Amino acid sequence: MSWNWETFIVRMTFALGFVAASYHLRPFQLNSLMSIALGAVLGILAVFLEARLERASLKKLIGAVFGSILGVLVALMASHLLNLTLIEGKSLSFIQVALLMLLGYLGLILGANKGDLLNLAALGGVFNGERPVRKSFKILDTSVIIDGRIADVCETGFIDGTLVVPQFVLRELQLVADSSDSMKRNRGRRGLDILQRIQKMTTVTVQIVEDDFPQVRDVDMKLIELAKLYEGKIVTNDFNLNKVAQLQGLPVLNINDLANALKPVVLPGEIMRVFILKEGKEYNQGVAYLDDGTMVVVDNAKKMISKTVDIAVTSVLQTTAGKMIFGKFDDRQRVEAIHQ
Repeated sequence: MSWNWETFIVRMTFALGFVAASYHLRPFQLNSLMSIALGAVLGILAVFLEARLERASLKKLIGAVFGSILGVLVALMASHLLNLTLIEGKSLSFIQVALLMLLGYLGLILGANKGDLLNLAALGGVFNGERPVRKSFKILDTSVIIDGRIADVCETGFIDGTLVVPQFVLRELQLVADSSDSMKRNRGRRGLDILQRIQKMTTVTVQIVEDDFPQVRDVDMKLIELAKLYEGKIVTNDFNLNKVAQLQGLPVLNINDLANALKPVVLPGEIMRVFILKEGKEYNQGVAYLDDGTMVVVDNAKKMISKTVDIAVTSVLQTTAGKMIFGKFDDRQRVEAIHQ
């Protein structure tokens, strides 16, 4: 409802006009007070109906008009047939009025609900300006909320549309947050904090939906059904949910895939500076990690643990779990590295 001064004054004038007309004409032989009350109620109802129609799309309005007209015509034909029967006068009038109201109402509601199926562009003219507004829904699962990186992605502005959080996901988060296990409890509370942080962002819209599927017990399958209902994309970092959704032809945004895509590109032969953190599994190997968590396995670096060294990249391995970099430390640099 747009309550700026102009529309407010127009609506008040309209409602007062109803009151004045009712007071002056005194319908149904009502006294002054009852006439004023009737006019006020009718004026408020008219303003409320106008405000609701203001939010309706042109397609729904056209569908409602055609539907109600069709319902009234069917009711009139039925009334004409009823006149040929032997039904008593008052009962016949009641049935005819009831049919008119019932069929007109059904036509109005069904026409409005099916109005989105109309192709107004095919009619040309003024209807060419009516463009379908298609919402983009991103449905969050429990794991991606607890993970927390989705909040950082939202802050960058790379996520558009509406973030949908189902009530059954909120319930699962609440159960994790109330767990007797301290680690699970901390993860659940972190997820609730992340969700609250996203809700406060002005760049994204978060919508909590009540849709549920009682016949489906598994939360992952509920998410898949919800994605089908909303024609949206599932945002997750769960490997199994990712695969099941893809098998059913649903688009999935995997945060892990995004993180892997943003890791720096390293080519064989490049020189990297890394900190050797621990011993590797194979003989004389050392292991280092980049800032983004990428594991770097370095040959000839066992004796350089807890030191920063320059290595030459030998190969890069891309796995489902992420990227691994293999490198080699030149023994001739050992003396220099020790003095660092």
